[in-house]
Amino acid sequence: MKKITTLLALSLASMSLLLAGCNTFRGVGQDVQKVGEKIENAAKK
Repeated sequence: MKKITTLLALSLASMSLLLAGCNTFRGVGQDVQKVGEKIENAAKK
């Protein structure tokens, strides 16, 4: 029973880290997209 509890806790911790990582990469992607839009707008002028 102790092994199952430990395994479950590790699984939940891993899932939390993965979800946090996804949000971080999503934010970086949005930032890069905004920079690209500004460069594109500057090039049009």
